[in-house]
Amino acid sequence: MKVTFYGHSCFLAESGTGAVLFDPFLSGNPSAAVSADQVRCDAILLSHAHGDHVGDAVGIANRLNIPVVAVYELATVLGWQGITAHAQHLGGAHDYPFGRVKFTPAAHGSCMIDEAHQQIVYCGTPASILYTAERRTVFHLGDTALLSDFELVGRLNQVDLMLVPIGDNYTMGPEDAAEAVRMVRPKRVVPCHYDTFPLIAQDPRRFARLVGDVAEVVILKPGESTEV
Repeated sequence: MKVTFYGHSCFLAESGTGAVLFDPFLSGNPSAAVSADQVRCDAILLSHAHGDHVGDAVGIANRLNIPVVAVYELATVLGWQGITAHAQHLGGAHDYPFGRVKFTPAAHGSCMIDEAHQQIVYCGTPASILYTAERRTVFHLGDTALLSDFELVGRLNQVDLMLVPIGDNYTMGPEDAAEAVRMVRPKRVVPCHYDTFPLIAQDPRRFARLVGDVAEVVILKPGESTEV
């Protein structure tokens, strides 16, 4: 499996079963490596409803005629916008032609904000995502605080690649993110959700030092890839 970092929390995972795009925040993302109209994939997986994660999901799904996989409430809201959305929920897994998807708990928020009308649309609970294809498993944490649940995920799954937020303020910072890695014990880790904006600026090398020899830390610049 080849995993490419597109910036912020957006990743493309490509395997012999297909290609999936995680949290496609591209338009308006100052660190994005590609534009939304350049992306090619077979499905979109969403961790939660915030704008810097849903991003261009509707536009890409419409252009490519592909499904979006999300928790029930978010899938329902997106379905109202005319796309094909497959609803799952925490603890539930489903097998697709492009791989297996399972949602696990995350501690964050999940809503869409209508600034023009000062309204908030509730979109269910946030999630982390276990994606498995060709016997390789990627664990995309989305946005989350440190949870004891991560230890259970690590005990029940062999995670080959963990995509972990380190930006602090809205998510885990480097210290908590390193503890999450110790709980899951993946083979390899890529830090994300940092440096997109000044408020979440971090040094990924410091995160790597905190992880130590628990897992291999791969620091990717937007547009770079790693093999799983």
